[in-house]
Amino acid sequence: MPHPAADRLPPLWQDLAPLLPADTEPAPWSGPRWWWAGVLDVEGLALGSLQALATALAAGTGAAGRGRDIALTSRGAAVSFASYTHLRVDGQAVGGFAPLSGFRRTIDGWVRLHANYPHHERALLKGLGVASPDDVDTALLRLSAPEVEERVTAHGGVAARVRTPKEWAESPAGRALQNEPWIRVDTEPGPAPKRAVGAALRGGSGGVLDGLRVLDLTRVIAGPSGSRILGALGADVLRIDPPATPELVEQHIDTGFSKRSAVADFADPAAYRRFRELFEAADVVLLGYRGGSLARFGLEPEALRADFPGLGVVSFDAWGDAGPWAGRRGFDSIVQAASGIASLYGGWDGDLWRPGALPVQALDYATGLGVAAAAAALMGARNRGISGAAHLSLARTALELMRLPAPPPGTERSELDPEVRTSPSAYGELTFVPPPLHVDGRQHDYSRPPQRYGSSGLVWE
Repeated sequence: MPHPAADRLPPLWQDLAPLLPADTEPAPWSGPRWWWAGVLDVEGLALGSLQALATALAAGTGAAGRGRDIALTSRGAAVSFASYTHLRVDGQAVGGFAPLSGFRRTIDGWVRLHANYPHHERALLKGLGVASPDDVDTALLRLSAPEVEERVTAHGGVAARVRTPKEWAESPAGRALQNEPWIRVDTEPGPAPKRAVGAALRGGSGGVLDGLRVLDLTRVIAGPSGSRILGALGADVLRIDPPATPELVEQHIDTGFSKRSAVADFADPAAYRRFRELFEAADVVLLGYRGGSLARFGLEPEALRADFPGLGVVSFDAWGDAGPWAGRRGFDSIVQAASGIASLYGGWDGDLWRPGALPVQALDYATGLGVAAAAAALMGARNRGISGAAHLSLARTALELMRLPAPPPGTERSELDPEVRTSPSAYGELTFVPPPLHVDGRQHDYSRPPQRYGSSGLVWE
């Protein structure tokens, strides 16, 4: 039975229209429309971004003949947006934010800090002029929130002042996003593919993205969660990290299913040469580093499209690629604070008002699904002679969420119990949730557990 009009999903998939056949219809979904029951329609963002991926996959398969049945459920969306929470390693839950990460008071308001990575913790302490984490709160109470934001950022750390939505919308960084789509797509006539892309994109019966080769140059959650589902769908995903700043082990485990992990120092000429050779046979590259940080290696989207015609390039960042914050570091929690979401979710704790947070890191996971959807749409379009690139940002995803109509009054919170899997791995016995899609009427699964971090060579399978 179709959902009533009030329960329909935000049509996020329509941003991909330049890459999809004209007769594309959104992928079907089932289950409740609301379950987190918060101030914002986080459910709509989760379901809409997942539907964008499912729609791109189904449209790509149908364009070549027999289409694949790609569908989604509310439970799949809900648990996938909390996959880190559901992950267990040998029966133990994984850790959360580091002690210095979180909301802190200043002399005039609140800031949100991010210090999960050791180099960001060092930058935070340096920016505040303290030697020990024990001195952070005292230092913050001597500074204004804008001062903290600027000092920490200037030293390479990550901090954001808690703003209201109005303050963010009126700021130069916020104004730069107002006319951007959620997924910005750039297209041009492209060369014929060097080879067929994916069994399903050819109308075959194998894995949905069998044969697709994806270079994953992303970090933390958004990009790696997007490439995780591409790997689950059959793509050969090779994630490459720098040796100087390794990924956190538990985040690698959560997002490392159905892909391989390599470490390479691009400043080493031999390693860089092997890395560049990968592009000759790659179909898609995912770029998730802050704006401008990869330019010295020739890895900006424009340079890659010029060097490798027909390559699908999907890039994303924290704050968008225009405006004064284009090159600034950022994470889901930091964007929530700066954009006004933390203010909307705030509340009173006795006589003290405190900012709050979304029930899940929805900006990360929705952006990651947008990245995966853009990659799938680019490959379907390439088989029709269209080449292109796509760009997203966490801040633009935040704006999309805040623009959605609020959930109906009286909506109550409910729990959608996860369907879990177990598997042995290099890190121990893992308990985890499967990918959030149904393919040809069956719950999809990961093809393999996470491999040991950095264990792969710079080669395609």
